[in-house]
Amino acid sequence: MEAFMGETNWRFWDQSLSARNRSALESFAADDLLCELVGSGKSPSAIRTWVHDDTVVLGIQDHRLPHIGAGMEYLEERGYQPIVRNSGGLAVVLDSGVLNISLVLSEKDNAIDIPAGYDMMVELVQALFPGAPIEAYEIVGSYCPGSYDLSIGGRKFAGISQRRIRRGIAVQVYLCIEGSGAERAELIRGFYEAGLQGEKTKAVYPDINPAVMASLSELLGKPLTVQEVVLDLHGLLGSPAPQPLMPEETELYSFYLNRVVERNRKMLSPDLE
Repeated sequence: MEAFMGETNWRFWDQSLSARNRSALESFAADDLLCELVGSGKSPSAIRTWVHDDTVVLGIQDHRLPHIGAGMEYLEERGYQPIVRNSGGLAVVLDSGVLNISLVLSEKDNAIDIPAGYDMMVELVQALFPGAPIEAYEIVGSYCPGSYDLSIGGRKFAGISQRRIRRGIAVQVYLCIEGSGAERAELIRGFYEAGLQGEKTKAVYPDINPAVMASLSELLGKPLTVQEVVLDLHGLLGSPAPQPLMPEETELYSFYLNRVVERNRKMLSPDLE
């Protein structure tokens, strides 16, 4: 935990309850805002926690599925709102049992390479669950597979992405804390089946095996809640005073939100099908 113990002035912004019934687009705008504030030195390094109800966050590649309209309809029929995120990766599920953590750092004085950003988040998650045999490597058959998938015993419970703008870095992780990892994977498998309809594409989409995904409650064999993990994280950081959006930051936040919303609208235009 050397990367975190050296920082004692964390900005902690908890939206694990307040953001639940709001669009996840607001969270991506919030992270862009924090990147600029932290990158410019107007804010200390930040950690933001966020939860959104029943959303599927698509990657840029997903919106190029040959039948993306049918894929989105499949999700909407099951009560999920599809959006497109502004960082890399493929489709992931957000719901009340999935905790997202954004770690926002500055490159103003010292560069942080991409692997180092991922490693910092891996260290943070390992510190949150001491004693759990958490490993970081690609889990084939998971949704949004990558070399920094987090797993226990070969079953994935988390994935990490990065967003870099204006000398700020947002390293984002989704942690499946509660519920069934396999059920979430089934949802994404159905989305790709509807979006591909058997067609061959230049892009490679994951062949999802729900058996390789699980929640931490399932993997650790004990009931965990999102709010318990948020409290553990707050304590791990030294229990900093909450620092949500300040009044003088709202105009800049509105700029990033409008940009994210407009980009999402263009990506998911109805004429894609």
